[in-house]
Amino acid sequence: MLPFRFKAGASASNSSMSISAQPVHHHRSTTKHEHKAFKARHATKSALKDAAKGKVEREERGKRRTPHQQVMSKLVRRNQAKQARVSQKTKKEQESDIFKGVDGAPKHVAVVPLSADVDVRRAIHDINAGVDIDSTSQPAGPIRVRVDRYSRNVLFLPATTGMINALDVCKLADLVVFVLTADQEFKEDAHTLLKVIEGQGVTNITFVVQDSKTKIPDNKLAKRLSELKVEAEHYFPDLEKLTVLDNKNDCSLLMRKICTATTKGIRWRDVRTWMFVEAVQWLPSTKTETTNVILSGMLRGKNLNPDRLVHVPGWGEYQIERITQIPLAPLKRKADEMTMDEDRKQTLPTVDQDDLAQLAPEQVEMNDDVPPAARAEQKGVLLDDHHYFSDDNSHIPEQPAKLPPGTSSYQAAWYLEDVSDSDDDMLDDDMPMEQLGSDSISVNPEDGAFDSKADAMTDIPATEYPESEMHVDADEQEEARQLAEFRASRKTEAEEDLEFPDEIELHPDVLARERLAKYRGLKSLRTSEWDTAEDKPFEPPFYKRLLQVPDYKKSYSATIKESLVGGVPVGSRVEIELRDVPKSLQAGPAPSSIFSLLRHEHKEAVVNLNMTLFSALAEPIKSKEELMVQIGHRRLSINPIFSAAGVTPNDVHKFDRFLHPGRTAVATFTGPLTWGTVPVLVFKKDSVSSELQLIGTATTLPPSSSRIITKRIILTGHPYKIHKKLVTVRYMFFNREDVEWFKALPLWTKRGRQGFIKEPLGTHGYFKATFDGAGKVNGMDAIGVSLYKRVWPRDSRRLN
Repeated sequence: MLPFRFKAGASASNSSMSISAQPVHHHRSTTKHEHKAFKARHATKSALKDAAKGKVEREERGKRRTPHQQVMSKLVRRNQAKQARVSQKTKKEQESDIFKGVDGAPKHVAVVPLSADVDVRRAIHDINAGVDIDSTSQPAGPIRVRVDRYSRNVLFLPATTGMINALDVCKLADLVVFVLTADQEFKEDAHTLLKVIEGQGVTNITFVVQDSKTKIPDNKLAKRLSELKVEAEHYFPDLEKLTVLDNKNDCSLLMRKICTATTKGIRWRDVRTWMFVEAVQWLPSTKTETTNVILSGMLRGKNLNPDRLVHVPGWGEYQIERITQIPLAPLKRKADEMTMDEDRKQTLPTVDQDDLAQLAPEQVEMNDDVPPAARAEQKGVLLDDHHYFSDDNSHIPEQPAKLPPGTSSYQAAWYLEDVSDSDDDMLDDDMPMEQLGSDSISVNPEDGAFDSKADAMTDIPATEYPESEMHVDADEQEEARQLAEFRASRKTEAEEDLEFPDEIELHPDVLARERLAKYRGLKSLRTSEWDTAEDKPFEPPFYKRLLQVPDYKKSYSATIKESLVGGVPVGSRVEIELRDVPKSLQAGPAPSSIFSLLRHEHKEAVVNLNMTLFSALAEPIKSKEELMVQIGHRRLSINPIFSAAGVTPNDVHKFDRFLHPGRTAVATFTGPLTWGTVPVLVFKKDSVSSELQLIGTATTLPPSSSRIITKRIILTGHPYKIHKKLVTVRYMFFNREDVEWFKALPLWTKRGRQGFIKEPLGTHGYFKATFDGAGKVNGMDAIGVSLYKRVWPRDSRRLN
């Protein structure tokens, strides 16, 4: 479009009129259009909010949120995160407040040598020299220093190379310092010591190197430190660096870490009250054997409740007579005047104080006991919760007088009185039994004693087992010779292939029903109900008096909450007076620590440990063998019984005669209760050196008196004659009465076939058995029957 121009000689007025009359140009409305929508792969939050129109999308499966959390705004989430940070910071400050001030609690530093060449006291002096503190003049034992640079008190606890001493020192430490020599190799002793300390539970750790300048050249020192750090990281992967004690700057940094680093702590220790014993005072007493003792120190962990019992390692467990708080900043009236007695606050126990009883009081429970006479009337083996095949057959329903031919005892139970489906097929009562087939009327209750699937196996025609093969008993000498040959071959086979680890062999002159009177049968070890009433005669006399914990989680939660309320506050310097301590302990070493027990932790219960043996062990551990375990702050001598781990619907678990190296099982014994999941160290005394050997680790499980541990035995027989599904079995029993007694038990083979005893043969323990499945039973297959007996845990011995 050409621009508008004025004509020559035109006046200004005419030009203005012509401009105003000219129409204004504009685009047509049809050319206007909206911009295309933004097609990014991920929409913005506002776009998603507009598209949702107030609807809330379903969260991912397995992620549960409350309605408030689903519509939580960004501001609310930020506020919650801030509150969590503030709460965590406040918690850390409260934990570190006890270390502040001139009279604050000292930080415990355990110094553990990893070699016999390490000088522990010289290592402590080198660390103190990093902040210009001279500690060489202090006597033997713990070294207490005051670090004015960081306003902290530090207590160094030197340890020895002994395993027990190192454990006792490390469980009181806020920081563990492992001392190495520059030319040290991690041998078996150092490996065991590190594994033991790690298994007990350890707080903050660090490694220091001694004699680096005298044993390693300067040009090889860096490489050597790197090698030592790699070895140490096998046990503690979070290790930052190694400190060289010959370097004063490194020692200064280490002391700064000791004074300012946050203590990680040990979980099982910090839920209880614990204290490092600084002084021991024996009080005079008129009693001949016991007296009161005062232990002084500063409380750590949780508040100390005078109603709870305390455990003193090496002494045992005692009641508290009184707790006296000593002011941290004593008020003195004059320069030479001691603190007045009224400045000390005393806390006395209440009427709710725990006693030292380990078992519940005896109670006579006549209604729960089953009279022995009533049990003696039962005949036959106990299968699940019923005695089958009693001699009087009182449990079998009375059969009709007339039945159709070929009717089994199971089918006869469906006929009422003398009524049948066909009157023409009725049998005469006077017909002799010899004229009937093998599937005719039988009074033996094994016909149809199992479920419907097993009932199908009972209908075996007479032609499957020819009548010409009559069973004839051999003489006694021939039977003994054949049995000896068979068992000799079985022993050789058992050494090559351990198919039956629980197999036992009965002597031919021993009655199985008497030898195995305590055993019973189970259709399923996992699901069959266990009749506990049958265990009453064999129950230990103290078993009913053990502590019962029906709801472990609820009881444990209530116990922990109770320990947080009241008591003498942590960080207080106190004098704890113990009641009735034996005077004979005065001649022994003084205790170094004291631990408060939670409620009920002194009482005996059925303790279960999830135990794992080290794979490097040469021999397995036998059940009921004496072991020494350290559970938290306590050491016990136990004779545990091992059982299969896991959870079953009926809470029945198989007893293990041995715990093999590298395997895990549940070790059960009766001992003092320990609340929570506490790490356990398992030791065994060496038969040659009489020293404790670490053989495994464990973890405490909830105590349970209802956990049933069953010892299984297997009686095996040999197929003598095989005709399709009908097998003649021998060498499982050796008289006819035993076959009649145990014929309710299900049979099985190592190749998975299931069967049952059909009828006994002769007088030497032979019997006919029927098996399921297609085809014949293999002649090399072994036929077994399983029997179970409950095993009771043994009592432990407290090692104080």
